[in-house]
Amino acid sequence: MKQHVVHDVSGLPTWRFETKSTPWWGTVGFIAIEATGFALAVGAYLYLAAVGPKAQFGPAPSPLWPGTALAVVLVASLVPNWWANRVALRQDMRLVRIALVLMSAIGILTIVLRGFEIANLNIRWDLTAYGSAVWFILGLHATHLVTDVGDTIVLAALMFTRHAQPRRFSDVTDNAFYWYFVVGSWVVLYALLYWFPKLVE
Repeated sequence: MKQHVVHDVSGLPTWRFETKSTPWWGTVGFIAIEATGFALAVGAYLYLAAVGPKAQFGPAPSPLWPGTALAVVLVASLVPNWWANRVALRQDMRLVRIALVLMSAIGILTIVLRGFEIANLNIRWDLTAYGSAVWFILGLHATHLVTDVGDTIVLAALMFTRHAQPRRFSDVTDNAFYWYFVVGSWVVLYALLYWFPKLVE
């Protein structure tokens, strides 16, 4: 069979940043799927608030401080996360290493705070539908925390090895992009779990 070369693309870059990167679009799809999961969980939660017996809805999870501390740490982490994205775009290896180590430490702190939050919940998962919904939402978000922090730690480790190739900078920007979703979702869920029950009492 006779072959005809239409165009030589060997000179094109093998990786790019953000919207020009295939993994970035994979991250967008991943976020869309996970946001749908959150929407379904929140829908079930609000359905219980609307039609369930008042005695079975609430009280709000307590103590308040672990969830609040987690929200504060996550919102504050947006600054170093933005910085990690910026230095990755500049392909500054030294600063990217520092940023990833910092984000790994912050991530571990958020997991510890989620552990305190779950360990001290005043709501059992197996007594009411409301309790099941609260535990499910917290567990769902905890899964996102653990997976993203794990990814950050792996990226940080890779940046100190021979695998720290230029294309890894694109991985760092994708990781930073996903962290925005993790933070934003908890801000919404925190308000829903901790403050919404107080409004419907």
